[in-house]
Amino acid sequence: MATAVELLPREYGYVVLVLVLYTLLNFWMAGKVGKARKKYKVPYPTLYASESDNKEAKVFNCVQRGHQNSLELMPLFFVLLLLGGVKHPCISAGLGLLYTVTRYFYFKGYSTGDPENRLAVGKYGFLALLGHIACTISFGVTLLLRG
Repeated sequence: MATAVELLPREYGYVVLVLVLYTLLNFWMAGKVGKARKKYKVPYPTLYASESDNKEAKVFNCVQRGHQNSLELMPLFFVLLLLGGVKHPCISAGLGLLYTVTRYFYFKGYSTGDPENRLAVGKYGFLALLGHIACTISFGVTLLLRG
């Protein structure tokens, strides 16, 4: 009997590596939030700075929000990447790489303190998610139609 790893396509390794890359991006963003906490004097466990207490609250809040938004979408991205990647590993890995790059630019743009800057490149991440949804639907339909 074959093991689960033997049943996966060889190219699924790309999917796994993209997942690790996104995880590293998330660690980097967390580090940037930590540095912003020190710079703008926002102590733990305060999630967002109050603009009435801190004149630079908006800039900190933008850094924090850029990371928080990435955390909010991470479970969705991971599930779609891993499931869609079973049937379409190269497409899913490519879409995952595109998504990861757009999240980097989303965070960098948001971190400027002007929320509109997150969208210059970051908005294209949703196209990657739509592609992941299509790959995952294809995988689900394949499972239902197999004989």
